[in-house]
Amino acid sequence: YFKRILTVLPDDPATLVSRGHALKTCGRTADAIASYQQATRVSPGQGDAWYGLANLKTYTFGSDELARMEEQAASPDLDHMARIHIAFALGKAHEDEGNHDKAFAAYALGNALKHQTIRYTTEQMQAEFDAQKAICTPDLFAKQSGKGCPAPDPIFILGLPRAGSTLIEQILASHPDVDGTLELPNILSMAHRLRGRQQLTDRERYPRVLHDLPAEQLQALGEEYIETTRIHRQGAAFFTDKMPNNFRHIGLIHLILPNAKIIDARRNPMDCCWSGFKQLFAEGQEFTYSLEDIGHYYRAYVDLMAHWDAVLPPGRILRVQHEDVLDDLEGQVRRLLDYCGLPFDPRCVNFHQTD
Repeated sequence: YFKRILTVLPDDPATLVSRGHALKTCGRTADAIASYQQATRVSPGQGDAWYGLANLKTYTFGSDELARMEEQAASPDLDHMARIHIAFALGKAHEDEGNHDKAFAAYALGNALKHQTIRYTTEQMQAEFDAQKAICTPDLFAKQSGKGCPAPDPIFILGLPRAGSTLIEQILASHPDVDGTLELPNILSMAHRLRGRQQLTDRERYPRVLHDLPAEQLQALGEEYIETTRIHRQGAAFFTDKMPNNFRHIGLIHLILPNAKIIDARRNPMDCCWSGFKQLFAEGQEFTYSLEDIGHYYRAYVDLMAHWDAVLPPGRILRVQHEDVLDDLEGQVRRLLDYCGLPFDPRCVNFHQTD
């Protein structure tokens, strides 16, 4: 379809970028690079083309490309989003050259510009976390446990972005009994729905409503999750859902899907937070555009996970430390598979060979 559009609108920069994204997703990296590069040639101010190249992670900008990006960054005519994209791309370009001060300045600028476009506050997020801790108590789980959908299919991989969840997913999806899917929005959507329409006047309606849901509704919510995610599956007995933000809703997950697996992907805080600061996320990770917000969020995440550990049955959540996976791959693969009730398969160790 993009090719057909380009026959009618040759060199349309937005279409070239969109085609680049599609080619990247299909694994045709060289073709994606060519499409992004063509967009930068016909429209040097097309910021998402520059960032598309940077976001490949493996692409190295040439000196002429760096000069063209810096020229665009200095232009007063560049629109706000293009300025953000180019700032993040410049951060990658300078970092690759070892110019760390320039790289940090570029990342900081991109984050500051992005921060102007969002309404995120640490205080509001902390209030949400505090509500989960205050309301999702041992009493709730004693009263409501065992009433959800018994399907064991889902394997939730959650935590913070840039913490190694994609690696865990690739390992598990290399097993013949596990389908790898996406960062599925279904749990977040369900939580949003349970909050109801009075979100500003009654912020704690969810999770408070979990105390009042009858058994049939808890089961129906679990069955709804299984059915609405089926489109992403390919027939394996189990499937992964690696939406990182699901860690905020582990109480809901436990009640509606008591037999689902929950894996907490954790990484060294400096590595995880810095990696988040360098990444321009498409959506949903608004805490990453300020070093202070990131620090508060990481601490709040660790605190909330400690709460889930305390109020849920022992061993309910498997914590996987990214550095341990790097140091002892086979040992951690066996640990993951044991937790999921899956037999060992060497393809999980050779995850990099999985298409």
